[in-house]
Amino acid sequence: MRMKIFKETITFSTRGEIEFIDLTRKIQEIVNRSGIKNGLVHVFAPHATGVIILTEHEPSLDSDIKDFLEKIIPKHGGYRHPSNAHSHLRSMLLCPDKTLPLIDGRAVLGTWQSLVFVETDVHSRRRTVIMQAIGE
Repeated sequence: MRMKIFKETITFSTRGEIEFIDLTRKIQEIVNRSGIKNGLVHVFAPHATGVIILTEHEPSLDSDIKDFLEKIIPKHGGYRHPSNAHSHLRSMLLCPDKTLPLIDGRAVLGTWQSLVFVETDVHSRRRTVIMQAIGE
C-alpha cells in the first residue's frame, strides 16, 4: 500500500487568557476528508503562547487547569518581559502539538479525552492549527 499525506489548516479567534477550544470534532472531520484509514494524525499550533492538550474537557476541570496555571506561574510574578512573560512560561509547560493514532478511519482518544487548544496569551488572537494525517 502507498503512504498518503493529507494536510489541513484551521484558523479561529480566541478571546484571551485562559480560553479552551475543543478541536476534537474538527480533527475527526479532517481525518474523514483525508481518506486515511490507518496511520497518525499530528496536530500542531505554531504559536509561542498557544498550546494543545489532551484532557477531559469539562467546565470545572477547565477552571482547575486555569487555577493550576495561575498558581505555578502567576500572572503578576515580577517578570522582566514587558507584558506577557507568564503566557510564554505557561506555554513552555504545555506542548504545542499532539500526535494521535488513526485506526479504521478514526482518531483514537481515551474515553474522557478531548483535544483542546489552550490560549495562554493576555489578548484575543487569531490562531492557526495545522493538522496532518499520514498513513494508508
